[in-house]
Amino acid sequence: MRAHYRAEGLAESDLAAGPYDQFARWFKDATVAGLHEPNAMVVSTADAAGRPSSRTVLLKGFDDRGFVFFTNYNSRKGRELAENPAISLLFPWHPLARQVVVSGTAQRIGRDETAAYFRTRPHGSQLGAWASDQSAPIASRAELEDAYEELAARYPEGEQVPAPPHWGGYRIAAETVEFWQGRLNRLHDRLRYVREAGGWRVERLAP
Repeated sequence: MRAHYRAEGLAESDLAAGPYDQFARWFKDATVAGLHEPNAMVVSTADAAGRPSSRTVLLKGFDDRGFVFFTNYNSRKGRELAENPAISLLFPWHPLARQVVVSGTAQRIGRDETAAYFRTRPHGSQLGAWASDQSAPIASRAELEDAYEELAARYPEGEQVPAPPHWGGYRIAAETVEFWQGRLNRLHDRLRYVREAGGWRVERLAP
């Protein structure tokens, strides 16, 4: 299977001064285009031995400090980030023939910021964060649902659910951010911001 891309190109003169501003432009384009969950990203981590793993996670915010997502700190990605904070994010915006690839370092955000975000989550998602020992083997689906029902009885709808101590956010400080635009004949545009002392350098990569 092969698609022929005919989208407009991406020139150096098109870019914003920094990668976060450029990401904001493309994220808006993806949202306006009606892409399903444009904030969905593939998060790749590796353990201390360099063995990689990937999964899809939802981006929950970004600014000049980095990209933020939330998870169970005891999950596989949480354990791997504790051993090795290097991380990669991939935004696969296929309908626009675009992708953004971020490489950087993950650091836990503060508990106040985590608690503030947790309060904005739907009640069921709050309970789910407590019910699921993410990435741990379980005996059956019933075990998970029983844990959820117990929590639902303890914290009925409308009652505040505390943020679990083992759950919270990571902020990824980017070291490189690549903007990939599909072009005809596989002559794609790949422009990458590279962090340097005092700012960012842009380089073009061969497709």
